[in-house]
Amino acid sequence: MKKKIELLAPGGDIDSIKAAIAAGADAIYCGLNKFNARDRATNIDFHDFNGMVHLAHQNHCAVFLTINIMIVESEIPALIRLLNKLVNTKIDAVIVQDLGLFYLLSTYFPSLDVHASTQVNTHNEGQLHFLKALAATRANLARELNLDEIRDLTATAHQDGMETEVFVHGSYCLSFSGLCYLSSVIGGRSGNRGRCSQPCRDQYIKTPAGKDFPLNLKDNSAWLDLEALAEAGVDSLKIEGRIKKFDYVYTVVDCWRKQLQRFYEKQPLSTDNSVLYKVFNRDFSNGFLAGQIHKEMFIDNPRDHSIKQLSEAVSSSSDETRETNRVKFYEDKAALTARAKHKIASLNIEQCPLRIQVSGSLGAPLTVTVTTPETTFHVDSEILLTRELKKKDLPALHPALFSERFKDLDTSEFGLSPISLEHLQPGLFIPFRELTILRKKIAFILNGEREKVAPIDLPLLEKKSPSPIPPTLSVVLSSQDELALCRDSSADLFFKLPSCLKQDLPSLIALFLENKTLVPWFPSVLIGEDYTAAVALLQTIRPTRMVTDNTGIAHEASQNGIPWIAGPSLNIANAFSLLCLKEKFHCSGAFLSNELNLQQLKQIIRPDQFDLYFSICHPISLMTSRQCLLHQVIGCKKSMMDEECLRTCQRSATLSHATRHSLVASKTMGNYHCLYAQHPLLNTEIVADLPGMFSSFCVDLREIQTETRIQPDKTEVIQLFEALLAGAPEAAAALHQKIQPSTNGQYKKGI
Repeated sequence: MKKKIELLAPGGDIDSIKAAIAAGADAIYCGLNKFNARDRATNIDFHDFNGMVHLAHQNHCAVFLTINIMIVESEIPALIRLLNKLVNTKIDAVIVQDLGLFYLLSTYFPSLDVHASTQVNTHNEGQLHFLKALAATRANLARELNLDEIRDLTATAHQDGMETEVFVHGSYCLSFSGLCYLSSVIGGRSGNRGRCSQPCRDQYIKTPAGKDFPLNLKDNSAWLDLEALAEAGVDSLKIEGRIKKFDYVYTVVDCWRKQLQRFYEKQPLSTDNSVLYKVFNRDFSNGFLAGQIHKEMFIDNPRDHSIKQLSEAVSSSSDETRETNRVKFYEDKAALTARAKHKIASLNIEQCPLRIQVSGSLGAPLTVTVTTPETTFHVDSEILLTRELKKKDLPALHPALFSERFKDLDTSEFGLSPISLEHLQPGLFIPFRELTILRKKIAFILNGEREKVAPIDLPLLEKKSPSPIPPTLSVVLSSQDELALCRDSSADLFFKLPSCLKQDLPSLIALFLENKTLVPWFPSVLIGEDYTAAVALLQTIRPTRMVTDNTGIAHEASQNGIPWIAGPSLNIANAFSLLCLKEKFHCSGAFLSNELNLQQLKQIIRPDQFDLYFSICHPISLMTSRQCLLHQVIGCKKSMMDEECLRTCQRSATLSHATRHSLVASKTMGNYHCLYAQHPLLNTEIVADLPGMFSSFCVDLREIQTETRIQPDKTEVIQLFEALLAGAPEAAAALHQKIQPSTNGQYKKGI
């Protein structure tokens, strides 16, 4: 038999968790009512949590808890209270996105196993090394990767003692995970906070290509790729669907469990996925996994395709045949639901009965016999029983005394029944401290022979006084032709590198060697040979400072002693994320997330000798995609993306939401497709709102085609920003006159 691959199932509510267990899942990922990336799911109350874990473990199923959102500063105390409880549960792992949470777990809660969420967007080997340094034991690889890329990364992960996990069924995201701000910007519901409203599934005004739902992808299905994933060494196959109901979960997990069993028994794998079409789907594609990123991955309808498939299948049939097929289809769906309901009916998450019987006689130890549904064990006192002492404050052993001393054994996992003293000789005494010792022994055994972990009180971070040093200006460019813009300015120049680095590596090396003060800015997505090229660039030019939105390059800079700044795509939202970057990776500064509002920013405490950056003017990126965003908008003679598209394509188009704003789909040379808001961000208020907090304010003047144009020229605009930072009262109004229309919505809304 080949190595067993874990089948990891979603659990959005209690019934779907039971369904996953009943269908044979090896592990379940689920969330509590707070701190997880499926706010729309029902999720689990902590009162039910231990019972749910106990039920799963009874059925040889692991439980991973999702705490996979950005954490804002005000939530840290509640987060610590949660972790203090979780550390004493039997949870198998926590799934994490936020760098501050990674830091807290590795520093204060090392006994909790940590998995890196898909929101971390892991797609190159350097990112795996970065996660390893954060004590992660598993990484959920980016959904956009193909089999060759998965194989290479899995080999690297295994060398680092880590596992890999790959999505094999369920919804595709159009954006690289963690890099989508569409829902946040246009609806105030951040995907990085688990509140995504899925505007990519919405209807837009019909595009020139004739599409009403131009951003809607089919669902992911690796049904025919199991053997290839096994050969790639993948450790876990993950099914998406924490907002799906129990019948969906049961059906999909059951299908995959049977397919895995065929694989283990070396039987021919099934090519029949008809059952998967009978539960919710948007039709299926394995385009990313197969490395065939084509227009057929889109579907111009976000609703349940199972109904549409039936209509298409019988459209040419007679009325009688159509009706017969329609009835059978709904009967099959009802049968699937009934089967799932029957399978979960006998499963419950109620407290396990805990029965205690006390026995003993004069001159013998006190024996406590503990019985649960799974086991019976005994603990004996070290002190022998004596006759009752004639003192009012030292009475003989009696039921109320045991109930009081053992009440802490009544938990959300175990329900303590009345304690039996039937076999205890009356009138005997033992020191009360001995009862406490016995209770601790029992708790230790019930807790899987693990000591209870004492709660930690997180040290308060010291609030810093505002810095008397005025902030500097940083200007972002991406064209060598614009280097002269700041010739007469003191502003720092940041140069945004393309994602497709390998083609331009020689010229980029020459650029930085000739312009020693130019600061390279590495992009958020660097896959395969482009990551290798980025590492080569870094090691060749060895800049005195750099910015990166990619943690793989961050790790490489840290290993080579190169000062680096964390870019805004790392979604920094709390002080412990900053401590993580500084203490574990020798980071010198970081951009704070532009999703935060004034109050959320104000609460963040800057570490000593650490620079804070904030972008106050930039095109608002809504998503970064490996798919072509223009296929469904204006069309393309090519049906499939290839390397030439990434290197040379340079086009943009506007699409208009049926009820909201216009958006700009943009493809620039050497970069992945991006979606931008129609207006850029311009935030002049923050300079006065948070004096002394930031070391530098950043202005991104790259040529991204939106409805806004900068007038009359960029040199004058840079001078106005310098005047703004110098305190010139008229500069803000002048900038809003030069850059219009603009928006500052996220600074008001926050996350």
